[in-house]
Order: sequence, then structure tokens, then C-alpha cells
Amino acid sequence: MARARPGQQARTGAPATASTGRRGRARLAGWLAGLLLAVVAGAGCSDDQAASPSTEALAQDPGVVHVHGLGINPRDGALFAATHTGLFAIGDGTATRVTDRFQDTMGFTVVGPDQFLGSGHPDFRDTQLTLPNKRPLLGLVESRDAGRSWQPLSLLGDADFHALEAAHGLVYGYDATGQRFMVSADRRRWQVRSRVELAGFAVSPTDPKLVVGTTGRTLVRSTDGGRSWQPLQGPAVLVLDWADQEGLWGITADGQVWHSPDGAKSWQRPGRVGGQPEALLADQGRLYAAVMKVGIVTSADGGRSWQPRYREGQPSG
Repeated sequence: MARARPGQQARTGAPATASTGRRGRARLAGWLAGLLLAVVAGAGCSDDQAASPSTEALAQDPGVVHVHGLGINPRDGALFAATHTGLFAIGDGTATRVTDRFQDTMGFTVVGPDQFLGSGHPDFRDTQLTLPNKRPLLGLVESRDAGRSWQPLSLLGDADFHALEAAHGLVYGYDATGQRFMVSADRRRWQVRSRVELAGFAVSPTDPKLVVGTTGRTLVRSTDGGRSWQPLQGPAVLVLDWADQEGLWGITADGQVWHSPDGAKSWQRPGRVGGQPEALLADQGRLYAAVMKVGIVTSADGGRSWQPRYREGQPSG
């Protein structure tokens, strides 16, 4: 199984379309409402009748709903999917929930063995990741136990990074609440480098100043670390990832896979996936893609052919 490169390996995809995001949020909202009703109902029962929130959560578990990001843990090569409804370890045909938490992890990246960074929205039961009189936004959170627990690092209640990437000793993030492209050297203090509309971005593995982004309709490029952006000719990819040797990868809304070996100067189309992409990961010669209504697929031949890793609708544990 492919292993991640510490500090640079896992990137995220933004929600593919507004309608996709609304469907996922509606499904999640309905499930959370059901859980809340169960908790309220249980409060009025005797101890031997009431079910705990975690028991009800598992009984009503919606499984994998809308994948925001993919990453590989370099400790053991395990593939993880960050979703609207929590974090899952993806096996061959299986999706195992990491804990009974249902954190909506929008931005997600693996930075070392068992060490993950994330953003998005907290599980409503997680008081450690919520603040009074603040919006339910995670800012930047960190896990050092492969997603079993998360601790706040910065911007709790103030930022919702829909894309995160760790590279060159920095963390790059796109805060969707204010369309802010931000960079941090210590994961606590952030520099707002620009305000720009992005659906996702990828940082060059060799040049910290070179960033390629997508709005979902057009490509943009920055040669000064995200301080300014210029339009770029190329396919209207929804998701992007940049691997060391293989170059830059992207997938369009109709599932066409695109590859650029020269930093988005030229593009080739080696193949296609079976639907609209939600997230993309390139790691050591292998591609992984989360595809709407399909599941998670992988390619070992540069995107020409794809094999299922986890099919949407399969039971999750």
C-alpha cells in the first residue's frame, strides 16, 4: 500500500458543487436532529430505559457521507477519508469509523505518523472544540492519535478551512468564511495573504511560492505564495493534488482525469473516473479519488484505469 510522505502528502478537495454540499448537509442535519431527539427523549426515561447518545449515534450511523479529504497515515499505510459525518479508515471494501464522533472535517491533511490536521465543524457534543458565543467552526485542529481525538490549535470559532496543505514547513489554508488564503509557520499565528474565490488548491512540492488553485470553473496560479493570483489556461478541475515525481493531478466535474508534469503549463488526459469527484490524493505513484455515487477508487497506472476501494452504500463499522 502506498505510504505518505511526512509533512507534504495529503491534500483535500472542496465540495464539488453547492447542490452536493446542500444534500450532504441536509442528510447530516437530519441525522443529527434524530440523535438530538433521542437524547431528549432519553432524558425523560428512567436509567434502565434511556439510551446513551453514543448508543443512539451508532444505531443511526449514516456512514460515509460526502468525502472532503483523503490521506495516508505513514505509520501503517492506512487510507483515511474525512467526511461530513466523521473520519473513516478505508480498507478493501470497508469503511471503519475512527471514533463515535461525527465531526464534519472539511479541510484535512496528514503531516506525520498518526498526526493529522483538520478544520470544519465540530460534533455538537464536543465541548472542547466549541466556544460560547462563537460560530461552530474548528479553525485549525490537530490529532496525534490518528484521528481518535482532536485538540484546538488556532482560530477556533473564527475560521473554516475548506482546504489545508502542509508543505515546506508551512501550513497553507483556504478559509471559506471570508475567502481568505492564509499561511502559518507555527500553526497558531496566521498571515492572510489574499482574498480569492477557491474551490481547492495545491502547492508545488519543490517551490513554496508556487500554488495552483481552482474555482471549479477556471484555474488560477500564484507565484508569490498566494499573495496574488493570475488566470491560468487548463481544464476546469474540481479537485487538485500535486505529487513529487508525478506532477499535478486534477479531475473535472464529468470525471475526466488530467495530469500536468510541468506545473500546469501543459495537460494530458489519461483517463476518467466514473462520476463527479469529491476528493483526490496522489501518493507515491498511486491515485485515490472519492467519487460521488461511486465511492473511493484507486489507480496504479497514472489514471488510465481505476479499481474500487470502497463502494458507496457498503456498510460501515
